Amino acid sequence: YHHPLGEVFAAALPVSLRAGQPALLKTEWWDLTEAGRQELSSPSARRAPQRRALLAWLSERGGATAESVGDTFKPAQLRALAARGWVTPEAVAPDVQSLDTHPSEVALTEHQAHCVDAILASLQTYAAHLLYGVTGSGKTEVYLRVIAAAIAAGGQALVLVPEIALTPQLVDRFRRRFSSGVVAVHSGLAGKERRDAWRAAHGGQARIIIGTRSAVFTSLPKLALIVVDEEHDASYKQHEGFRYSARDLAVVRARGAGVPIILGSATPSLETLENAATARYLKHLLPQRPGAAQAPRMSLVDLRKHASDQGLSTPAMQAIAHHLKVGGQVIVFLNRRGYAPSLFCNACGWVAPCAHCDARMTLHLRAQQLRCHHCGAHSPVPAICGSCGQPLNPVGQGTERVEETLARLFPNVPLARLDRDTASARGAIQTVLDRVHSGEARILVGTQMLTKGHHFPEVSLVVILDADQGLFASDFRATERLAQTITQVAGRAGREARVGEVMIQTEFPEHPLLNRLIIEGYEGFAHSALEERREAGWPPYSRLAMLRAEAKDSVGLDAFLRAAVDSSQALHEDAVKVFGPATALIARRADHFRAHLLIETAARSTLQRFLTRWLPQVETLPGPTGLRWSIDVDPLEVD
Repeated sequence: YHHPLGEVFAAALPVSLRAGQPALLKTEWWDLTEAGRQELSSPSARRAPQRRALLAWLSERGGATAESVGDTFKPAQLRALAARGWVTPEAVAPDVQSLDTHPSEVALTEHQAHCVDAILASLQTYAAHLLYGVTGSGKTEVYLRVIAAAIAAGGQALVLVPEIALTPQLVDRFRRRFSSGVVAVHSGLAGKERRDAWRAAHGGQARIIIGTRSAVFTSLPKLALIVVDEEHDASYKQHEGFRYSARDLAVVRARGAGVPIILGSATPSLETLENAATARYLKHLLPQRPGAAQAPRMSLVDLRKHASDQGLSTPAMQAIAHHLKVGGQVIVFLNRRGYAPSLFCNACGWVAPCAHCDARMTLHLRAQQLRCHHCGAHSPVPAICGSCGQPLNPVGQGTERVEETLARLFPNVPLARLDRDTASARGAIQTVLDRVHSGEARILVGTQMLTKGHHFPEVSLVVILDADQGLFASDFRATERLAQTITQVAGRAGREARVGEVMIQTEFPEHPLLNRLIIEGYEGFAHSALEERREAGWPPYSRLAMLRAEAKDSVGLDAFLRAAVDSSQALHEDAVKVFGPATALIARRADHFRAHLLIETAARSTLQRFLTRWLPQVETLPGPTGLRWSIDVDPLEVD
């Protein structure tokens, strides 16, 4: 990734360890010295029965911790023996406890059993396994079976998940299966909690480590298996500072440690599918949901033909009413938080802008604020238009407005909303999920936070309000992300006995991507998307890097990037193409102008050789005051 090593180490270690605290948590182990053994057998010991009792107690056990001594004897007695030189403490690491596994009450399907057997055959050797299972097909049960075998052989397992919201849910499930030794590692932990979890992993006391992307750096001396759940998720890529992909680093780590890695997803990334097609990864399929659960029925709702109420079409409202009547729960998905994406004046056309970005402010009505979702700026909501004095109107829908509309349409139905606004407080996510799982909340409104592996047994209907956001985006990965999002959120419906239904609202029902998803599923979409990528020469059939730069001086920024292009041409790397400078999609953010260069080549080795030669020259180039630039290898967003 061509990033300064010091910052890499900082990303890999908890803050307290960076500050010099010991990496291993050790306890005081008290044992007899040679003088203490002589005192125990001497006649004088009989004249001090309490002293002799403590010496004998330690001798019988071969030593003990200060805590266990304190359970039977007074601390003053131990200090008195230490003062005479008869006992001495030694700092030792806690013992590694055995980990009992509770048998699963779930019988494996034929496909699950085949996947487990195939993966277990590669334990103690490196192999990358793609576990490609439809939503609700039981991928987690496969993880649990393989992990149980890995830790039974004395190893440790690392399980990566894309979101903190999933961590408590998964940790609870693992702790029900395993007696102890399961710890969580993620940025939501307090500093002491994170340090203790890291130490437990480093010392071997923690046998199963579950965490988000930063957990990939956890020290695991007995690593035996890595699992990357929802491997396609963009959350595995760090977008600031040290720009790494935790999924890719997990594969590198597994290969270096000589252990297997499982990459699980119902919508694998196109790079992972290509690796499976070329036999770099072993592909295992879970094509069906276990038991009576069936794949949901999917349909498109043409918004051009149906009236709508604040984004909810008439067929969608009728379907919601029907599913609620028969006892089902409903998910309404919109990947846009806030009340409305813009505040508009009908009289003069003024739209509330961000003063610091080339972007519009989003209306958050409950908080009575306009907020920029790019730089974080906020301001009170104006009563009238500042240009002409006429009333202002919210335009468009966010999750807050959809929640308001549903409350009006279904006044007696309990609602819950899950987005970044409602999930900001500690424990808020779990509170919302508990309301859904208990059945208290019958309608759940939310953003992409709903797509990440949640299991809602009673959800029978999913309504996707705006499926068109990614159809015409500039980023070449936009359609892939859209297909993954639709498939994932659709997979929340009909996961158990209830028959699932998915309604996708669109103004482009004839679009080939949507029709292919409906008819052929994600597999059909991925096949055609890979062909398009191959013809266009985009990843996974090429390698990319981006030099991103920003400064308050747009002229100086452009001159810096043009000088960087000139220095690249002087290297005479014919196999490398450098495109740009090009302005970012949002050209100004937080009062800084933003632009980039795109570097493309066919082979990773060529890209790395070029960057190794080029970046030292870029570092010497003059630039405007306050210039900031970074290199992003394998960028997920090219806009």
